[in-house]
Amino acid sequence: MKVLVAIKRVIDPYVKIRIKDDGSGVEDSNVKMAMNPFCEIAVEEAVRLKEADIASEIVVVSVGDDTCQEQLRSALALGADRAIHIATSDKLEPLAIAKLLNALVQKEQPSLMLLGKQSIDTDNNQVAQMLSALTGYPQGTFASELTVNTQTVVVTREIDGGLETLSLQLPAIISTDLRLNEPRYASLPNIMKAKRKPFAVIAIDEFELDIAPRQEIIDVMVPPKRESGIRVESVQELVTKLRNEAKVIE
Repeated sequence: MKVLVAIKRVIDPYVKIRIKDDGSGVEDSNVKMAMNPFCEIAVEEAVRLKEADIASEIVVVSVGDDTCQEQLRSALALGADRAIHIATSDKLEPLAIAKLLNALVQKEQPSLMLLGKQSIDTDNNQVAQMLSALTGYPQGTFASELTVNTQTVVVTREIDGGLETLSLQLPAIISTDLRLNEPRYASLPNIMKAKRKPFAVIAIDEFELDIAPRQEIIDVMVPPKRESGIRVESVQELVTKLRNEAKVIE
């Protein structure tokens, strides 16, 4: 079984975010970058499937400029067999990413597609669903447990108020949630081995797809600072303030 895993390069989740002076977006120059945490979970799940002799090949793919090759190399060090970099300097929207992945799916014919449920920079949570629509493959989003069989995959997914279990026919699209697994760290020998694994770079123009942007970012701003709280001396004072100042009670 071939497993295709899509990963994204994002700002490290432990870095303090700064807004650009012109309000056009988030400052990412000279900022520590990392693999999107949900994508790390997707890679880890694929590696576990291979260790269980369910997956025979893991192919990781990322879309972006040359810097995203760092995250692809990391995925190779974690256990992926082959990497594909779709090269572009443009910031692409979820629909464009889904179209590119769909084209790659048609070429690679994987049995399973694993994606993080969302990236932590834009929080769109759209690519897996759009890819399912484009490929016609069934989708299991927010997966917290996977059981892959010969022709099907059983997905336990987190929903409001509990868990839902689905049985999907392969090939299928799965988006991974936090509780699916705990990603491992790459060992130094595996980091060295990753440098010798197959690594393909494909120019985005080769796909000949309509990936023109449909959205325009008007402004990006820092949330207003919260005012500090006050200490009241009595319950009666609290009630008075809630009634006369906050006006939340009558």
